[in-house]
Amino acid sequence: MEFIQKLITVKLPQLFLASLFFVLISCTLDMTDYEAEKDRDIPEKTEFKEAISFEKEHYKISIETLNGTFYKGYNEIHLTITDTKTNEFVTNSNINFLPISTNSNSTISSCPHQYELVYDDQNNYYSGYSVFTKITDSENDWNIYINFSIDGETYNINQKIIVNEQENKNLNMTTFTGNDDEQYVIALISPQKPTVSENNLVAGIYKYNQPTEHTTVFPDESQFSYSIVNNYTLKIDPRMPEPSMGNHSSLNNKDLTQQIDLLYHGIANYTMTGNWTLNFILINEKGRIIKGTEVPTDFTPGIEGAKSELFIDILF
Repeated sequence: MEFIQKLITVKLPQLFLASLFFVLISCTLDMTDYEAEKDRDIPEKTEFKEAISFEKEHYKISIETLNGTFYKGYNEIHLTITDTKTNEFVTNSNINFLPISTNSNSTISSCPHQYELVYDDQNNYYSGYSVFTKITDSENDWNIYINFSIDGETYNINQKIIVNEQENKNLNMTTFTGNDDEQYVIALISPQKPTVSENNLVAGIYKYNQPTEHTTVFPDESQFSYSIVNNYTLKIDPRMPEPSMGNHSSLNNKDLTQQIDLLYHGIANYTMTGNWTLNFILINEKGRIIKGTEVPTDFTPGIEGAKSELFIDILF
């Protein structure tokens, strides 16, 4: 109040004072609203459960995911093969995993995925991932194509699955065409449940590999191949885009760079709970901007905040 009294004593225009009061009051009210959201339940999932199982001759194949569900976005996958004759795990197979989506026009496509699963001998499963880019609905179906070899014999499986909407907005994703005309996917992986603090942000960045030749064989992995993007930088500018929050940002954020696990790690500093937009600029290993624009630094109370052309919205 002392600051405002000084402004009054120098007889600033009444319009300026009215604007100042609007900023102070609206921001205070909105902060109160966001404080109330601290108790909002965030669906955090930490347990792997069986999402689907099926049999091929005398082998049972089981796939586990977080919460036993396939979600739009990043999914870590644990696959086991059990010989039902001996009830023992198969530990020496080569397993290929290919997700295929078919829309109502019979157009087929895939999504970022790990084609060759890797055996984890400590946990007795084959690990991989799939970043489903759409949900199962009246317009889109998903099938997974799996082939594996045991004792020189190859087995092929085509299994329909259901991909659900991601309930946790902190695990949102985006697909886009870059300035290099390539198709990209960015998927948030962590944290599932952010806190009002500096959060370790993890994301996967992938690119569709345009086929050099077209074949009539189906399914042919070369037609649906994605690769992990290497040595890029994902610049980050978190903002609160609500009109009454003025699109304000925060300090101590850190751009995402690729680490030894091939994922991209950085820091997002959330100063309160509520709606946040993660504004991005994706830069390749040569310093070229692939997608994204700078966000104006203006404080804009009463106006919805501007966003980069590349962004992901979250809410916690």
